[in-house]
Amino acid sequence: MKLHLLDRSNLSNSSFTTKVNEYPYFLKIWHYHPELELVVVLKSEGTCFVGDSVEKFGIGDIVLIGKDLPHMWLNDEGYFQQSSKETAKAIAIHFKQDYLGPKFFETPEMIHILELFERARFGIKFLNINKNLITDIQNMLELKGFEKTMAFLNILNSLTKHKDTKRLSSPGFVNSFQTSKSDTQDIVHAYIFKNFNQDITLNKAAEIAHMNPSAFSRYFKRINQKTFSRYVTEIRIGYACKLLLENKYNISAICYDSGFKNISNFNRQFKLIMNCTPSEYVDKHKKE
Repeated sequence: MKLHLLDRSNLSNSSFTTKVNEYPYFLKIWHYHPELELVVVLKSEGTCFVGDSVEKFGIGDIVLIGKDLPHMWLNDEGYFQQSSKETAKAIAIHFKQDYLGPKFFETPEMIHILELFERARFGIKFLNINKNLITDIQNMLELKGFEKTMAFLNILNSLTKHKDTKRLSSPGFVNSFQTSKSDTQDIVHAYIFKNFNQDITLNKAAEIAHMNPSAFSRYFKRINQKTFSRYVTEIRIGYACKLLLENKYNISAICYDSGFKNISNFNRQFKLIMNCTPSEYVDKHKKE
């Protein structure tokens, strides 16, 4: 799975693009683009990868993804079955940070929206969103010109006021990706995200990067501020958290589905990263 740069150049005589995507399942493409992206999930469930985060997504979720931040929407396995009648549907709005001019959002009246764009560098998930906001976004799709632009500004303004949010990707990932800009980093991250729940090794990653293992190990730690094994473990635990919250599988099955080879190591690594056991994690979220 290669990291793709998607060209979303706007050819519709508009400063930003709006589209309703509806497919049997979302396309499994690990990609990034220079535009920010506001996504509203209208149908389907699955896993959202944003930078180095692994999140469950479902109906009503709203996510703002910053420019050049790699991401992928992966539906649950049932959507890929030939007999499946499920559909995946989402609104996607793409826009450049300066879509209304290079200085527009630097004015005192708009600086709070510029701060939202800065936070979006890591990806933002908006929690417990009022359904009226989703309705406003859907209604905006029917507008044109000035009315559409003003409606979108109102939506961005509403998002800046929403306090219940979650930062997605880690600063380490974002900083390494944006400062590196190398094919090596792209290839390695793509390999990790495709194979994290399989038998993934530093030697194989080094081979893909065309480096010897010791040199690759030093390179990876310098760029990502953590070892290769720690990085992979964090991705696996993130995916395990998503499966635990779905409550579809027992802990033993989740251990192996996340790429761990035995339950004791899974429990040990989970507690090291999440400061609780898998069972405690489930109980905590049930109470919340």
